Amino acid sequence: MSDLSPYGEQGAPFDRRSPFYYGFIGALGALTAFWLFQAVLGIGSVLMLVIVSFFLAAGLNPSVEFLERRGLRRSLACAAVIILALGTVALFLVAIVPVISDQISAITKNAPGWLDQLQENKRIQELNEEYHILDKAKEKITDENFISALFGGALGFGLKIISALFNLFVIVVLTLYFLASLKTTTGALYKLAPASRRDRVSRLGDKVIHNIGSYVSGAFLVALCAGLTSLLFLSFTEVAEYAVALAFVVAVLDVIPMIGATLGAVIVSSIAFATDVRTGVACVIFYVIYQQVENYVIYPRVMSKSVDLPGAVIVIAALVGTALLGVVGALLAIPVAAAILLVIREVVVRRQDAR
Repeated sequence: MSDLSPYGEQGAPFDRRSPFYYGFIGALGALTAFWLFQAVLGIGSVLMLVIVSFFLAAGLNPSVEFLERRGLRRSLACAAVIILALGTVALFLVAIVPVISDQISAITKNAPGWLDQLQENKRIQELNEEYHILDKAKEKITDENFISALFGGALGFGLKIISALFNLFVIVVLTLYFLASLKTTTGALYKLAPASRRDRVSRLGDKVIHNIGSYVSGAFLVALCAGLTSLLFLSFTEVAEYAVALAFVVAVLDVIPMIGATLGAVIVSSIAFATDVRTGVACVIFYVIYQQVENYVIYPRVMSKSVDLPGAVIVIAALVGTALLGVVGALLAIPVAAAILLVIREVVVRRQDAR
């Protein structure tokens, strides 16, 4: 009797084979998964900033490793790369942005005149009489409040500018932290893998990060080539007064896989046609030739050591990335697809071959 608890005899354990038990645990798991899903959606914008910052850090990491191979410590190499990157951005803001702003203002000022030239075409006149397309476009372009209205009024426009600057600041800070502690961060993540597989996981992880860095830096290098080549060509045409702004548009759009280069060429050629027909024809010929050179000479040489993907996979990855995350998704889709294929080839396929 002394072994009995003063609170009574302990009953039989709960039957874990009971349908109630399985139903309760299943419902609890579903609610937890739903809560986690809602939490991820709630911090989606923050996660996007983190992902973009990590990709930028991976893109700068090859430069840091290059300086490390030359004998610099990683801390000094990171500081040198960071100072160079920030100096380049500051130089761009001081020297190029005012020029681009002036040229965009000139384009906006001359756009109504280009629309008047389009009205001389009989087919365009018929469409305009029926749908008033050109009249509405001219009204929008000449409206000083068009940009503000586009962004939800003056207050909304100001808030969006502040939000964009804040996001840019966060991305810069996170990129610096990721770059400085990339090895420490990845090393901590690799320790989560079992000791027997840790070496293989670390090798695969380092390869993925190397591929991401090579792709990001390579994409910006290809875009820089497109921008400089366009600047050189446009400087000798009738649209030379807009050369810097148009070349900047080409460089920015060229970063977007698949459609970026074509979209930039269409924009520049359209403005060139509106200014002078011969200049428009020259732009079309130039960009057709340049895109062939970029696709078959520049891009393969720059990307040969970063990603090795079939053409169909690149197209599908870019389409899926664009559908999920827009332009940012299109930029991140290709290195992510390359990382997934690397893991499948080295893990799944090897495991199947071993059976």
